[in-house]
Amino acid sequence: MRTSSLITWTVWKALFLREAVGRLSAGRAAWAWILLEPVVQVIFLIVLFGFVLQRLVSNIDMGLFVATGVLGFGLARNTAMRIKDAITANDTLLTYRQVLAVDTVLVRAGLEALLFLLSALCLFTGLGLLGYQIFPHDFLQVMSAFVALWLAGIGLGLILSVAAQLIPESGKVGGILLGPLYFVSGIMYPPSVIPPAYQSWFLLNPFVHGIETIRTGFFPQYHPISGVSMGYLLGFVMFTVCLGLALHVRFATRLVAK
Repeated sequence: MRTSSLITWTVWKALFLREAVGRLSAGRAAWAWILLEPVVQVIFLIVLFGFVLQRLVSNIDMGLFVATGVLGFGLARNTAMRIKDAITANDTLLTYRQVLAVDTVLVRAGLEALLFLLSALCLFTGLGLLGYQIFPHDFLQVMSAFVALWLAGIGLGLILSVAAQLIPESGKVGGILLGPLYFVSGIMYPPSVIPPAYQSWFLLNPFVHGIETIRTGFFPQYHPISGVSMGYLLGFVMFTVCLGLALHVRFATRLVAK
């Protein structure tokens, strides 16, 4: 007799291999685009805003400043948007009683984390070859912030995956809401340029807290705006993950029936 943990591990391993093959063979040279996407974004932002950034982030490597924002936000957003459609992509497998809807979501989140590590490795290796100081001042702080942003993406994805199954139109709404956050998460500029009267509103965005924490871990001379707190981001993670898991438990039967 196999234990429940062994069955779960077997299901996760099979789902992971299926997801990885499907993702990397989705199109011609799909694997190359996965690795190069953050590189292209960083180059584009440096070319477009390079002159302005040099004035706003003096004494800080401009390439690393942009890279930390692109990677931090991209990890959270891509995780949320990819796992939003995990149930639909694996709906035929839900006929097996060993496979739960939440399994497809969590496995796809794990795949996104692995692909992120490969993309970040390529990006930082390229920056290192160009002469940038790619080793963070506080490695543990940087890694904890990246993990928190990944968990935030999982929390949002858990909620959106249920909403997309019950109300298909809500999936599009989630994508629309995450789009504008790209411009208000401090990716291409330091949040300190925001007028003090509006910074409290700016800090309602949990991604800002994670990205600012990453930058303070990379650059000891970088000063984030007042109010940045990992506690706020972790609170957001706890709320969204718990709500998402609760929704999966509450609507487990309807998710399989879909």
